[in-house]
Amino acid sequence: MAISVGLYQLLKKTQPLAVPEANCSVKTPEGELALDIEQAQISATIAAVAERRKLPERAVVIAYGTALQESKLSNLAYGDRDSVGVFQQRPSQGWGKRKQLLDPVYATNRFFAALVKVKNYRKIPLADAAQAVQRSAGGYAYAQHESDAKLLASAFTGRVPKSVHCWYPPPKASTPAPQAKTAEARRQLTRALGNPAISTRKRGWLVAAWSVAYAQKYGLKRVGFNGATWTNEWRVEGWQSGGKASDSAVDIS
Repeated sequence: MAISVGLYQLLKKTQPLAVPEANCSVKTPEGELALDIEQAQISATIAAVAERRKLPERAVVIAYGTALQESKLSNLAYGDRDSVGVFQQRPSQGWGKRKQLLDPVYATNRFFAALVKVKNYRKIPLADAAQAVQRSAGGYAYAQHESDAKLLASAFTGRVPKSVHCWYPPPKASTPAPQAKTAEARRQLTRALGNPAISTRKRGWLVAAWSVAYAQKYGLKRVGFNGATWTNEWRVEGWQSGGKASDSAVDIS
């Protein structure tokens, strides 16, 4: 999963006519990661659920490390025995019904509900915290994902602004995102995050990152926050200065 975006950027410069496939990237001072659209959406959902539950960033790091190992941050409809979903939770082990566990919001809530019961989960090694929740046969494997998990957490929690960028092939008919889709995006964000009000700048960047990750699903072409704007343009690298300077709302269209 942790593929450097350097090659992608090189190809974009040397082959300007080669339009890439839909993709996302995370770039912070600590490094860069390339994600597919689903991985970005799952990452955004996990961060939003953690924010709703008022959990620390360490909880998000543990969740990412677990999900990277269990599913590569994908909502799998299969797994070992009856395991399914992002965290490969098993209906037979009391995690919930199969349909529920294939809902990333539900699955993430169940993961965090178990994690907060782990004694000193904020201080113990990531692998120990994840293993206490998952009870995997190879719990040591979670540790290898810690650096990627920290990078993702810094971006999707909003702590590092302007760090999530996605692009998807626009529809052939160049029309604004229908209001119904924009409204649905807000409803789904609220389902994961709870009250969508922007109370802090960090929370605003979390919402902005979520909106960019889900832009393809809801046909969004533009996301703006705090004087910066993301647009669905593959030749534009990252967020650009401009747009409303307000940090009290995230604009999507």
